[in-house]
Amino acid sequence: MAELIALSPSRANDFVSCPLKFRFRSVDKIPEPPSAVAFKGTLVHAVLEQLFDVSSHERTLDHATTLIEPTYASLAQKNSDVADLFPEQSDRDRLFAESQALVRAYFTLELPENLEPDAREKFVQTELPGGLKLRGFIDRVDRAPGGEVRLVDYKTGKAPKPQYSGDADFQMRFYALVHYLLTGETVHTLQLMYLGSGHVKELQPTMQDIQRTFFQVADVWNDITGCAESGNWRPKKSPLCNWCYFKNLCPAWGNEAPEAPEITNLAEVEPDFPKIQR
Repeated sequence: MAELIALSPSRANDFVSCPLKFRFRSVDKIPEPPSAVAFKGTLVHAVLEQLFDVSSHERTLDHATTLIEPTYASLAQKNSDVADLFPEQSDRDRLFAESQALVRAYFTLELPENLEPDAREKFVQTELPGGLKLRGFIDRVDRAPGGEVRLVDYKTGKAPKPQYSGDADFQMRFYALVHYLLTGETVHTLQLMYLGSGHVKELQPTMQDIQRTFFQVADVWNDITGCAESGNWRPKKSPLCNWCYFKNLCPAWGNEAPEAPEITNLAEVEPDFPKIQR
């Protein structure tokens, strides 16, 4: 049995890219093996989060670099699968070198000694009329002296071509929507920092953007509930299938999907833009 009462931007993007993948992850909750690439992202995010634990004059590249190996050790202690991803010292050395390059790229994009974040790795959640919960983690929240809010997301990959940037843009607009519903504030800037290519992308969302994102979320959720009620979680073929862990369970590739669990609780969403929750 399963509940469908919450949505994050990554799960929304899962559904848009392939409803069956969404089902496997969010309904069946089939565990996926850990990924070395994903862990590297986790490691770099953790290092950049800790960077702001020290006073401003200590936030140097040298200090950030010294955090990489002990942070790896801490994460590996909490998750036994990490050792299997990097079994040899040469594997770990490569991970540390690649992580150091990403951290070095971060220092070319901004000066952390000039920043005092309001929050780091901030969990946010709000509930819409009908019971749907919107949730996720924001890498960093900055607030300017004048009160303007900036939401920052670190990406350890390269900046995508414009035609492939929709997922990341939606993720940030999703957080702008949640921030507005929680605080009544319109976010001034959404910032995506692509460490893999040394690029920064900024968006200045308007109230119209926030409302449009709400209706986009509502449309996605209505499609999700339609699939849940009909039991028809249709697969969608794309080049991304070659990297999908669930390919061997996908009917689009001649395989048989397991029977979906029964859904016992299914949130709804009201069609109107909700009032601000304080």
